[in-house]
Amino acid sequence: MRVFSELVRDVQRPLSIAIGFFDGVHRGHQVLIAEARRLRKPGWRTGVLTFVDHPAAFLRPGMEPPLICTLEERIRLFADAGVEECFAIGFDSRIANLTPEQFLKGILIERLGVRGVVTGATFRFGHQRAGDTRMMAQFFRNIAESSRASYVEYDDPGIRFVAVPNVTDETGRISSSRIRNIIIDGHTEEADRLLGHSYEIRGRVERGAGRGHGLGFPTANLASPKKLLPKDGVYAATARFDGRDYAALVSIGTNPTFTSADDRTVEVWLRDFHATIYGCELAVRDLRFIRGQQTFATIDELISQMHVDKEAVAYPAY
Repeated sequence: MRVFSELVRDVQRPLSIAIGFFDGVHRGHQVLIAEARRLRKPGWRTGVLTFVDHPAAFLRPGMEPPLICTLEERIRLFADAGVEECFAIGFDSRIANLTPEQFLKGILIERLGVRGVVTGATFRFGHQRAGDTRMMAQFFRNIAESSRASYVEYDDPGIRFVAVPNVTDETGRISSSRIRNIIIDGHTEEADRLLGHSYEIRGRVERGAGRGHGLGFPTANLASPKKLLPKDGVYAATARFDGRDYAALVSIGTNPTFTSADDRTVEVWLRDFHATIYGCELAVRDLRFIRGQQTFATIDELISQMHVDKEAVAYPAY
């Protein structure tokens, strides 16, 4: 998949594009991407138009939501979904001040060569959110009518456009905000179901206080990812390092037994793993809550509890 940081491409090959921020690339987003793939004709490309940071970070600084996925994770999920071109651009005044017509004609049609567009049914765009899907559909219909009136021959005059209704389950709409709340509550199994893939924490291993070695449970300390973390506690998980999966325990929290600091850390203990991996990347997925964060009166009490926690990732009995 090609990734572009600017809104420019070779327009010789038409593009069918899905537009949105796509935080989490959840099951609802996956329907949009699948629809963009369905719209394309032979020789077309499938793309997504997204933003590096949430638009609220520019429009309402300090009020933007914590993110389910980092940009790198989103890009990886786009590629997994079959996207061929990803436009990940900064949301700034150049974008915010575009009129709906400037966005549709100047950006989508002229710069990107778009011939198919997919959005959610509630999508708004343009300066002060003046554009909606009804306006977009009419704009594209007008292009088709103008093309026919001028007797210009097109294989398919105009722009194919689909506004996808909200994707729901038995509880309601599948949305990024709903999934965020579920992750915050530590219900990561439910979050995985709505995402259609596993929520993941990925980062480089950095040096910590080194207490784990003294306790008999050496841990890999992940550099704090710039994304939403589940509630404090201990989780069973699957860790992936150097192409191999390991059963793991993940501790998220502030280590209240040892410090009164408020900084949250992510520490990972891998079963049957003894290598030193400082500076390497480690990813954990399939997180399942075991217990909440606790303060222990003695080190022996902590070690005893860690042995209990270890049973959550013990070898299965056959």
